[in-house]
This record gives sequence, structure tokens and C-alpha cells, in this order.
Amino acid sequence: MKSVFVSSIAEFLSQANIEASPAWELINGRAIQKPMPTLFHSRLQRNLVNYINLHSESLEAVQEWRCIVPPLSPVPDISVVLRSRLPEEDGPLNGSPDWLIEIRSPDQSTLDLQNKILHCLKNGTQLAWLIDITRQQIWVWQGDDLPNIFSGADILPSLEEIPALSVNEVMAMTGRN
Repeated sequence: MKSVFVSSIAEFLSQANIEASPAWELINGRAIQKPMPTLFHSRLQRNLVNYINLHSESLEAVQEWRCIVPPLSPVPDISVVLRSRLPEEDGPLNGSPDWLIEIRSPDQSTLDLQNKILHCLKNGTQLAWLIDITRQQIWVWQGDDLPNIFSGADILPSLEEIPALSVNEVMAMTGRN
């Protein structure tokens, strides 16, 4: 992963390459390019977004959508936002998603992902999942609570009317659908 120091969020957002694939994030004063997703990561991301959008009238799930949460500019793997908060014009989400979902890539630091999640939780995110495909676990944060680690048949918390999923059901979304 590439990393470059920048002095401010304004400087970061003015750079031409931040929307290149994979996207760049501003985390703790460093512009960091996200890792290229793997096949299983991409499938899981697509299938979770489709599942959430199929089962909700009040929420919308979006892949790789830039958020502005000063002094950070994260690009969660999946941002789930109340439709009433969606902007009228195209562009980043000003604020934290209501539900943030990250899928850990093998070369990503769990600590860096957790720091991004904690920052968003302090700034309005109600629920966060950190999915570790390799370990078949999902770390879940709600409000100010410490994270809980779910695995196997454990049922995961979700927002609004989204039907509950088990960790096994989420991990199965890495398969071909």
C-alpha cells in the first residue's frame, strides 16, 4: 500500500488521484491507497450491498463511497446510510455512515481499520462490522461498547429492518452467486 503525508483534509481532497482505483483515504494525516480487493472480497462486498438494498426501504448500501469525517476521509468498503441523509448532488458523504462495513484484506492492518472504525463511531456511526474472511470472524461495534467477536452460527446485529444474518451466511457470500 502506498502512503503519503498531507497537511490537511483540504490538501488531500484537492489531489487529482484520490478517486483512482483503488481509492485513497486520509487517515491520521496520511494519504493511504486502499489495497486492490481479492475475488472473495469483491464478491462479499457486492453480495452484502445487494442483500442490504434488497431488504431495506429506509437504508441504502453503497460500495467504496468517500466520507468526509474531519480530520479523516475514509472510504469504507460498504457505507450504509439512511436514505433521508443521502445528498441531492453527487459527491462524498459529509459525515459518517450509519453502518460501516470493512472487509479486511490480508495486507491491511487490523489496528488501522479499527482506528478508522472508532473515529466514525465517535462521529455518528451506529454500527460497524470488521469482516475477517481468513479467520471467519466478524468484529462488531455498537455505540460506545467494546467490540464483540462473532463466528459460525452467531447472529449479527444489523440496522432497521434488515433481516439478521449469521457469520456463516455472510462468509457464504464470498462464493459465486
